[in-house]
Amino acid sequence: MSKGGGGDTRQITQTTAAPEYAQPFLEFGLSEAKNLYGNQPSYYPKQTTVGFSPESEMALQATRQKAITGSPFIGAVQNAVMQNLTGTNPLLNAAFQPAIQQVQAQASKAGRYGSGYQQGALASALAPIAYQAQQDAIGMAPAAREFGFADLNTLAGVGGAREAQSQAELQADIDRFNFEQNQPMTSLANYMGTVKGGTVGGTSTQPVFRNTAGNVLSGALGGAQLGGMIPALGGAGGGGLGALLGLLA
Repeated sequence: MSKGGGGDTRQITQTTAAPEYAQPFLEFGLSEAKNLYGNQPSYYPKQTTVGFSPESEMALQATRQKAITGSPFIGAVQNAVMQNLTGTNPLLNAAFQPAIQQVQAQASKAGRYGSGYQQGALASALAPIAYQAQQDAIGMAPAAREFGFADLNTLAGVGGAREAQSQAELQADIDRFNFEQNQPMTSLANYMGTVKGGTVGGTSTQPVFRNTAGNVLSGALGGAQLGGMIPALGGAGGGGLGALLGLLA
């Protein structure tokens, strides 16, 4: 294809290849890549999760049974808190005895034993004790309520441990399934990457612009100068030789 000013464009193709000493190694690598692609890798054939040990299994079973049976302490604690809250705890009588004895002794010394005065003094002495027991029970009530769920929480912990184990086994099955589904594509990608990486050399083509008129003129001028330097050649002969060289450039 020609351009203005006498220029034209040529396509130059360059081909490169691996050195001869590397050819056997490259052929070996490509052959091995093909063999590896033909032999698909397999997933780990054995179990990929660790089950409960015998000791852990026994502990889980025993804990589960105790949680189902229930702890006698839970009901006892809740009953004691309820009795203190309602003032029906029989142990309150023992707590009242020091105050009762003190009031009776004072009333007897004053000659007012059994009187209304004694009854009023006795109520005043016992009220703070009963009130404090009630306030303590109110403060303990939330904890006593939560304590009632202790067996259920223990049972839930056993269930959570078994669920975690089941989840791990399920995930192992999913991982195995995904591996088998993706393995053909993964092997092909690895094979293609290996083959591409093992291929050395190639071909490249690029356009090169050639200014024929400029080369001829430049060669003619240079040849004329060369002819002037060589008397036997002469200016005209040197110019013609330079033009010829410029045309071949």
